[in-house]
Amino acid sequence: YFLSIFLKYFFHICICFLSTSSLLSVDVFVFSSLVSVCQSYYVLLLLTDGVLTDMQETKKAVIRASHLPMSIIIVGVGAADFKDMDELDGDDERLRLGTSVAERDIVQFVPFRKYSTAPAALAKEVLAEIPTQLVEYMHAHGLQPPAL
Repeated sequence: YFLSIFLKYFFHICICFLSTSSLLSVDVFVFSSLVSVCQSYYVLLLLTDGVLTDMQETKKAVIRASHLPMSIIIVGVGAADFKDMDELDGDDERLRLGTSVAERDIVQFVPFRKYSTAPAALAKEVLAEIPTQLVEYMHAHGLQPPAL
């Protein structure tokens, strides 16, 4: 029941395929204009085979997006060194750049090679943080689920 409400009212998926990973390809300003007129929660799925080309700018984009109704799932494919992605995935502490701090953790990074032979485990890991991220967004903005 909860899942059907979640999918109907809140959940939209955007998929991007990047060969060199930079979240700057996602214009946060345009996205924030789009979501301001909708009562939806968005999940941006990034599939990448490369490392970040500009970590500072990517951190800025993620920190700016952390107040939006969105989560970012990054799936790293291939043999690249994805250590920067773990930093974006603020599981241990909120992402920060200088004095700027993310409002909440919105990134989930999953290395595909770790789960390439276990599709169910891959799906579980990819979606693991979405419920918490959605609830944190709703609490931070005083939102309640819509009445049925």
